[in-house]
Amino acid sequence: MSIYVFKRAAFTLVTFVVVVSATFFLLRIAPGGPFDSERQLPPEVEANLLAAYHLDEPLYLQYLRYMGNLVRFDLGPSIKQHDFTVSELIAAGLPVSLCLGALALLIALTTGVAIGSFAAFRHNSWLDRCLSATTTLGLALPPIVTGPLLVLLFAVSLRWLPAGGLDSYLSFVLPSVALALPLAAAIAKLVRGACIEVMDQPHVTTAKAKGISNVRLAFHHVLPAGMIPILSFLGPASAALLVGSLVIEEVFALPGLGRYFVQGALNRDYTLVMGGVVVYALLILILNFVVDLVYVRLDPRIRIEDQAAAS
Repeated sequence: MSIYVFKRAAFTLVTFVVVVSATFFLLRIAPGGPFDSERQLPPEVEANLLAAYHLDEPLYLQYLRYMGNLVRFDLGPSIKQHDFTVSELIAAGLPVSLCLGALALLIALTTGVAIGSFAAFRHNSWLDRCLSATTTLGLALPPIVTGPLLVLLFAVSLRWLPAGGLDSYLSFVLPSVALALPLAAAIAKLVRGACIEVMDQPHVTTAKAKGISNVRLAFHHVLPAGMIPILSFLGPASAALLVGSLVIEEVFALPGLGRYFVQGALNRDYTLVMGGVVVYALLILILNFVVDLVYVRLDPRIRIEDQAAAS
């Protein structure tokens, strides 16, 4: 297992460096700059601003300076929000984004596993077909569509929940549900297919022949094996939640990291965009790495391959 972990850790590190480097150079070579939206500045003032943020240096020196600061966990100052550093803005917005993502993931997992397993145990029934059609509809509707619909129903018409902002914990309900619906539909389809496949295995057939209850059959024999595909799906699913939160935080006016990231991209705030990319890349890669570690514990074939490679 140690060789497998080392390979995954090295791959994670290389991927992180590649993502940060590609983002850095793409931002610099894209047309426009952080001061282009300002009114026409005197040449000496613009030169002083560029020098203050080291934007007058050659591109390779800017890259080396940024990577050196990144090693020291220094993300630099925000170019547009002069009173804050990028670390301060991230520290303010990241907890909101993490709460939103964690709640959406919890809703998606519980709902998706429940619907998928229930449909599998009612395989080929009218209820299974209805649930399959519902999950297909859930996959077809992105959060940018379901978000406003939820606001129209629960905030405007029924007035049960706030439409936006961050006034209380209830402000997380609508955005987390909107973010979780497509993921819950995908998990439900995966769980349904995996459970149907597991239910055809000999040990499940033997358990049925012994007359054990459906509840015990589901929790002790079917779901543990059926959850393995879900673990491998959690890495990309977490990435989808992080990407989707960029839009959802704008729709619901949540002061999360995604909102700062979008504003930084619109304002060409190089350091703020780079800080957002660093955080998002780290979160996605760490989540994928953790999923890989859990997966190797559940799948003995990986341990066998690791031992064969070591010998």
